[in-house]
Amino acid sequence: MFHRHLNTDLIAACGMNCGICMAYLREKNVCKGCRVTSDSMAKHCGLCAIRNCELLKETDSFFCYDCEIYPCKRLKNLDKRYRAKYHMSMLDNLDYIKKFGLEKFVRKEQKRWKCSKCGGTINVHRSVCSKCGLQLAISN
Repeated sequence: MFHRHLNTDLIAACGMNCGICMAYLREKNVCKGCRVTSDSMAKHCGLCAIRNCELLKETDSFFCYDCEIYPCKRLKNLDKRYRAKYHMSMLDNLDYIKKFGLEKFVRKEQKRWKCSKCGGTINVHRSVCSKCGLQLAISN
């Protein structure tokens, strides 16, 4: 179950790993991730200013780190919120992807967000395992 949630197609342009998002991990009305264009995407993701950024569409990688104004104010604000609330950094994720590649980043994420009790995926927004419900402390 765990590896199903973490793959390269689930890494958003902003550096978010959609495989650990509560909208992706929930049982009803599951979001398919930010890279999917469909009705199954969470409403806030479809409206996301970063995902819909015109400058992002001009990049070769379709990741924010390739943008001429990286990191922009929107991305900095998102990063600040996620650092404070969820102990995760979009900017750190993007810098890692740029330096080491997407495959290596996903392998790192698989280890970081894996429940030590059952192997399920930790929900970044709730710090809880999506499989066994164990409340966990997340390390950076």
